[in-house]
Amino acid sequence: MSRPERAVAGDNEVQELIAKARTAQATYEAFSQEQVDAIVRDMAKYVYDNAEKLARMAVDETGIGNYEDKVLKKKGKARVIWNNLKGKKSRGIIGEDAENNLVYVAKPMGVVAAVCPVTNPVATPMCNGMFALKTGNAVIFAPHPKAQKCTEFLTAEFMKIVKKHGGPDNLIQTVKKGSVEKTQELMRAADVVVATGGGAMVKSAYSSGKPSYGVGAGNVPVIIDRGVDMKDAVGKIVTGAAFDNGIICSHEQFVLTPEESYDETVRLFKDTGKVWFTSDEKQIQKLREVVFADGHLNKDVVGKTAREIGALAGIDVPASARIILLPAKGAGTADILAKEKLCPVVAILPYKTFQDAVSKAKANLVVEGAGHSAALHSNDEGHIREAGVALPISRDRKSTRLNSSHT
Repeated sequence: MSRPERAVAGDNEVQELIAKARTAQATYEAFSQEQVDAIVRDMAKYVYDNAEKLARMAVDETGIGNYEDKVLKKKGKARVIWNNLKGKKSRGIIGEDAENNLVYVAKPMGVVAAVCPVTNPVATPMCNGMFALKTGNAVIFAPHPKAQKCTEFLTAEFMKIVKKHGGPDNLIQTVKKGSVEKTQELMRAADVVVATGGGAMVKSAYSSGKPSYGVGAGNVPVIIDRGVDMKDAVGKIVTGAAFDNGIICSHEQFVLTPEESYDETVRLFKDTGKVWFTSDEKQIQKLREVVFADGHLNKDVVGKTAREIGALAGIDVPASARIILLPAKGAGTADILAKEKLCPVVAILPYKTFQDAVSKAKANLVVEGAGHSAALHSNDEGHIREAGVALPISRDRKSTRLNSSHT
């Protein structure tokens, strides 16, 4: 079922991209499940096989993140997304409900506008491209200006795969010389929007007049419950918070630990050899002002190393430090450190009861990050369920003494 041509006001480039995408999608819609799956599988395989090259391109162009972590992220994402999609029907009749006399038929939306952030210039287009093509759509990427080359390169490589499998030209495209204006125009012209980025961009997507799926600020609080292996919990938090220099939206941002274990928790962080901690209020304030210049997240700290962030504050943070750990004055609006930081700076705060911890975590999420994620290290199934019900999140990562993680 092809989509009718629609008048698109504004930038000629966007009009042309939309017209080409509609033509391509009309052809692609007739592809079988086997043809679609072959293309999507090879997209994932390309990213997996070329993770090192793509990671280097991303670091060199954007200037943020950690090369080794980006390699792991690309391989991991490619594997996980394909494993999630393979074997799932997305063409034609996909199910029946005999009791209610219903037949479920998969229908593509048409043209997907995929807004991609500077923090994930390969993984996000890969994921959104695979999702779009799996469901019979065309996709147009709107890249961040600082990730233009990465996105254009990936688009060209993906189109080679499409053509190898007999697919149409222009099924996957990228806006050239990306800008806010072009992105907004694209969102208004497409049939559905998938937007990953800051709150303003997500709000713009929801205001486009088209069905939209937005992924905004993460700002993940992590609660360490009483009775867990503290060393194990701290080790996992350090790994998550340091990964790719803290630009993963689901990484730990704010640690909540039992008040009687606060000093021990800090010591365990320091004992990893990967954490720089200070209780000097002057240094803490300098770092607050560097991370949140004029009360807003400073783009110059995004994806930078702990040492680089320290240097911006005039503090000599050792090169061995993967994260900076700072005591918070409170949760929610009590301290700006309770907001998303997109860098390896993590706040820590003691709590009295488990209910107090949940209340503090919720206060942070209400300020920024509601609808995203939270993390919990607990052996108490009741506490796990209590947090899941109380927190305004879409997913809750829990870690038990068996070291199993669930998202």
